[in-house]
Amino acid sequence: MITKIKAPVSVVCLYDHKKRLFKPSTVIWEGRKHKIVHQGYRHSYYAGKTLFHVFSAVSETVYFKLLFDTAALSWELEEVSDEEVD
Repeated sequence: MITKIKAPVSVVCLYDHKKRLFKPSTVIWEGRKHKIVHQGYRHSYYAGKTLFHVFSAVSETVYFKLLFDTAALSWELEEVSDEEVD
């Protein structure tokens, strides 16, 4: 089951300048590190003048929907699921 959450999280990211690829590699939530094994969709949107990037990502056991606020330079966990998604 997907649970909606609005919680600040720490995210370690990687950027490959040759492929111009930016992706989260680790999510640190509630004191636990979750290594990202697969990144799903990514999209962006504006709310007023602020650009937000949304990432879906999966660790070995948890699905995350992450929001990056480019104005505040901060990450927020929007959704989480620790069950298999059909």
